[in-house]
Amino acid sequence: MTLRARLTAAFLAVVLGPVLLGAIFVGIAVSAVSQQRAKERLESGAQNVEAALAVTCQRLRLAAETTALVTADGDQPDAAQRTVQRGLARAVEVSGADGTVLTTAGVLPPKPWADCAAPAHAPFAAIAASVDVLDPSSRRIGRAYAVEPVDATLLAWLTDASGVRVDSLATDQTASESESVRVAAKLDRDATGTTPGGLLVRRLEPRPDQPLTLALSVPEPDTGGLYAVLVAVVACAGVVAVSVAWWLARSTTHPLTELAQAVERVADGDLSARVPVRSQDEVGRLGQTFNRMTREMQGYVQALTASRDQLRGQLGVLGDTLAGTHDLDRILQVILQTAAAATGAQSGVVLMVDPASGELRGQVAEGLAGFDVADLRLQLGDGLLGTVAASGEPRRGRVDRDGPVLAPVEPRCITYVAVPIAAPGVGPTTGLEPQSDLPPAARGVLALYDRHGFDEFDDADLITLRTFAGQAAVAVDNVRVHEEAQRLSLTDPLTGLSNYRYLRESLRREVERASRFGRSLAALALDLDRFKEVNDTYGHAAGDAVLAEFARRLRAEIREVDFAFRQGGEEFVVLLPETDAAGAAVLAERLGAAVRRSPVLVVSSTPGQPPRRIPVTVSIGIAVFPIHGATGAAVLEAADDALYAAKAAGRDTYKIAPDVVVAVPLPGALPGALPGALPGAQESFTGAQGPAKASTEVTPGAPKAAQPPRQSRGG
Repeated sequence: MTLRARLTAAFLAVVLGPVLLGAIFVGIAVSAVSQQRAKERLESGAQNVEAALAVTCQRLRLAAETTALVTADGDQPDAAQRTVQRGLARAVEVSGADGTVLTTAGVLPPKPWADCAAPAHAPFAAIAASVDVLDPSSRRIGRAYAVEPVDATLLAWLTDASGVRVDSLATDQTASESESVRVAAKLDRDATGTTPGGLLVRRLEPRPDQPLTLALSVPEPDTGGLYAVLVAVVACAGVVAVSVAWWLARSTTHPLTELAQAVERVADGDLSARVPVRSQDEVGRLGQTFNRMTREMQGYVQALTASRDQLRGQLGVLGDTLAGTHDLDRILQVILQTAAAATGAQSGVVLMVDPASGELRGQVAEGLAGFDVADLRLQLGDGLLGTVAASGEPRRGRVDRDGPVLAPVEPRCITYVAVPIAAPGVGPTTGLEPQSDLPPAARGVLALYDRHGFDEFDDADLITLRTFAGQAAVAVDNVRVHEEAQRLSLTDPLTGLSNYRYLRESLRREVERASRFGRSLAALALDLDRFKEVNDTYGHAAGDAVLAEFARRLRAEIREVDFAFRQGGEEFVVLLPETDAAGAAVLAERLGAAVRRSPVLVVSSTPGQPPRRIPVTVSIGIAVFPIHGATGAAVLEAADDALYAAKAAGRDTYKIAPDVVVAVPLPGALPGALPGALPGAQESFTGAQGPAKASTEVTPGAPKAAQPPRQSRGG
């Protein structure tokens, strides 16, 4: 059953129920009142009949007394006649003392007559009142009777006087065809009954001054018309109630139906659904509330959609940054911007732990006007950020309520959320660290300040920020691993010097720089003398120790701007930016002396044996760009040839490649232009064992390509 049907039924039950009950009550009450009024009418009629018969008896008694007085005077016929003529009685009879009728007047009905003074239960045709006729001496000489026949005239007069129909039971009852007489004949004394014809009948018994047995009757009240009226009223009320109930139910349920349809549309995702508001009642206010709710929900969804799209874009930028760059500052900046956009923060900062000093140093900042992040340095445990980094536990809240006290160098804020930067549950990503049940050490801190709208950061913001902090930790690991991998790919693992791969890259870069700015670049080719004998005599472990010690002495002699490389085996290369042949010879002489001066101390792997001292010398070949070659490969080849010359000269010395005129394309120079010889290019130098000898002449021309290192140079 629909709501409209239920409301209609409820309204009809509320309205028609009382109407029907009222109609039934009215019907019953009217019927009872009508019956009561009919009985009261019978009672009143009976009283009126008794009063009328009492008056009749008094009249007849007066007539009898008048007749008796006149008769006592001796005028019998005239006395009776005058009584009848005066209307005191309808018939008069005077009898003697012996009962003989002396005279009569009027038409006498047959006897017996009902005596007003002594009523009796018997059929009577008349009522009479009698008195004795006395002579002057008061002696009874006869009796005078005044008679009133019980006929239609008397009954009609009683009916008119009482207001009810009067029938006599004193006549022959079997001859009567009246229903009221037949019913009254069966009733008890003064009882009431009903005839099949709808008459209410009462039996009136004889009593003094009422000598007759009478039947009084009145019509029963006709309530059929009243019932018809009541039925018509109930039917009209029902029609009106149904119409009103239908209208009320429709006016009530129609807005609810529209609201239900709008709710279904909202459930299907249509937040533009609205309901018309036609009134200001409860249903109208419900519609207004629904419309306001859908408008606000639509605004929230649009805001969430915009926020989602913004966050998606930020995450896209973050993903592209993480995938496409190994610039740590750039990655941290994007992570900080994305975290601030996701949480609605106004500003933020990222600090990383400096492995050397163990302090927190500002890396990147966002939204902090006039704040230099490079000046932000904190010891672990100092202020808010130092506390988070030291404890490894995230924190959020208000500074004035939750603390801690900010360090003087920390950004000022009202609300904050700060999390440590540590990859959750995995620690460093190299996989070489020992397993530990302790949380991974914090690599830094990611902090956001003062959320837009002056709201505090909640747990959802804390979870979001921890996610970004985890990404930052992974990014830091990736960058460090990449830097380490890049360093290892360009570094010789035994000596710690750059390898041959980095030699080619550095040589190309330095040659380009020297060519661009018109500067010189010296290249030294170094080879340990008789290194194969070291390996054969002392073993390869001792040879590795010799190589490592030589690399240490080499790094100690060169400048910070110089480059040292292990080309392969016992061969090394040094690049000296902005250095001519004379400067390179000075370094070669100093380096040869440093190697020659003290043998290499090698600890024996056999227990109980003392350390061994291994004397080592080095031969060096020198070439300078652009004097000895137009390209890096040509210069390196010239230095290699000079190294061969040093080996041929007896080892433990250096040689400078012979001077040649090489075409070097300088910036702004015309094709075919030749640079001038550098100062000092023709000078000769003396090695450790005497004057330097020129190496075999190098024919200028197309430079040779870079070659792998040659492992044998004659020892």
